[in-house]
Amino acid sequence: MSFWDVVWFIIIAFAFTAYLMMLFSIIADLFRDPDMSGVKKALWLIGLLFVPLLVALIYVIVHGNDMARRTATSHFAAQQQQEEYIKQVAAKTSPTDQIAQASAMLDKGTISQSEFDTLKAKALAV
Repeated sequence: MSFWDVVWFIIIAFAFTAYLMMLFSIIADLFRDPDMSGVKKALWLIGLLFVPLLVALIYVIVHGNDMARRTATSHFAAQQQQEEYIKQVAAKTSPTDQIAQASAMLDKGTISQSEFDTLKAKALAV
């Protein structure tokens, strides 16, 4: 196997991987599109099965802007869900619990009165 055979193999492998990524992206977008009927989705899938490269290019030309919008909306929704989950998990203790914990630390002598007042003010500010 010569050097150019290896280079050619790398180029073909890259092109095939890019094609598969485009194909899976199109299929995911087909099922993400609520406006398209089931019959149209089935026709696009049949076209992708029998004439894959041509139909993929046509789909990207016709639905490219909608694909980008749906992908961005999906990513934004996932980010919002993640942020809400983090806020929910982080805010497990109520201000009352935080003040009670600070009071217990004050009683043990771990913190001073001024530190207790600062913690209390932070808990009440939330």
